[in-house]
Amino acid sequence: MSAAVIALLLGGAGVAIAAGPAQAAETKFNVKCVPPAGGGDPVEGETTAKVTAPASAKVGDEVDVSWETVKPASNNTDLMDIPQDSVQPTGWITVGGGGGELKVVGEKKNPPIPKKAPMQMSTMKGKLKLTKAGKITLTPGKYDVAVTFSFGTFVTKCAPTGAVGVGATIDVSAGTSGGTTAGTTSGTTSGTTAGTTSGTTSGTASGTTAGSTAGSTAGSTAGSTAGSTAGSTTGGGGGQTDFPGKPVEVAFDCGPVVPGGIKTPVTINAKKNGGGYDLTVKTAKGAMASPMALPAGALKPSMNIKLGGADSGTVKVSGPANAEPIPDKAPVSLSDMTGTYKPGKTGKVTLSPDQLTIDVTMAPGATPINVPCKAASSGVSLELDTTAQEGGSGSPATTGSPSASGGLAETGAEDGGGIKALALVAGTVILLGGAVFTFTPWRRLRGTR
Repeated sequence: MSAAVIALLLGGAGVAIAAGPAQAAETKFNVKCVPPAGGGDPVEGETTAKVTAPASAKVGDEVDVSWETVKPASNNTDLMDIPQDSVQPTGWITVGGGGGELKVVGEKKNPPIPKKAPMQMSTMKGKLKLTKAGKITLTPGKYDVAVTFSFGTFVTKCAPTGAVGVGATIDVSAGTSGGTTAGTTSGTTSGTTAGTTSGTTSGTASGTTAGSTAGSTAGSTAGSTAGSTAGSTTGGGGGQTDFPGKPVEVAFDCGPVVPGGIKTPVTINAKKNGGGYDLTVKTAKGAMASPMALPAGALKPSMNIKLGGADSGTVKVSGPANAEPIPDKAPVSLSDMTGTYKPGKTGKVTLSPDQLTIDVTMAPGATPINVPCKAASSGVSLELDTTAQEGGSGSPATTGSPSASGGLAETGAEDGGGIKALALVAGTVILLGGAVFTFTPWRRLRGTR
């Protein structure tokens, strides 16, 4: 699917705020929406936001604030329908008087959105603690919109391109003071990576990960969300056991075997297991197409996960081969890859997708074709707060299994045996060069899996 599908689909958001005796005001502003990496060109449009907040309150109060989209910046495209309950917005409201930003999150709740129909998204909500007297202004700002399809979650990031009018003003009178002005987000974020897409996730709250709308589970969206290339989901403390990562767009260079390489979002998720972590790595579903029928067991993926920050080295994850035959021209999805990370250092450790290897076996007992794909560009998908374990840390970086010219596995023959092996897999070499690992741009995906 496209940035058009993503950006235009996701294009608009508005703002609203609510609490007790509330006042609401609409404000119009222009925005530029940037789709996930590889999704297409940015889209610009005008959105109308309705901000609702109490007209008055006193110091020490925690008030409800909401951001409602009255008019989206764009309609859905004519490429595909958006499923019910698949759109989730997250916004940031500027709090005047040095109050910083208030993050507001909407539920993943929407009616089905047909092609060319106006975008619809839920009201974003949050709470604001008032700590000083005076007039507090609330102005809508940037926002992210995540849409989840069967093949992944995609995040479009939108930001104002000019001045934005004040959405609401709270007249705060003197009262009991406490704490500092801060926003807490109501609502939860659910999704899967895929994708999502796209954005960086930062921080943790109450044992849940605040972060990428795409791919983060039971958490609030914060900072720049999944969909952006840089940044990570942070976790590791507070009794939390599940640490969802954010999808990062990775460009794999597979050499002459796969012209053009492979581009796909990759998400690294972790589950605490004793002092270590069980890792699960997901790639986009249906991002490749098969040019011919492939038997069950034909494609077996593995990947190196690069460690950074306090630790170093790599952790290898691998997945099972495809359990079912893949029909001619059908979408191809690599299986989820799993492995274990045992920290060797204490501190914040980043995990990033690195080299991908795909072993292709066209028939039982046949010599596998080893296709190593170097991560030409990548990013941090997950950050963990780790405690060193005895015998822990990642292994030295690897470069993949030895391979013959063109990425074909060695047969062990020193004479004509190697040539015979190449002849036997000649058809497969053509297959690899033209399609099995040919990337399907997002603008072409149709969510068939």
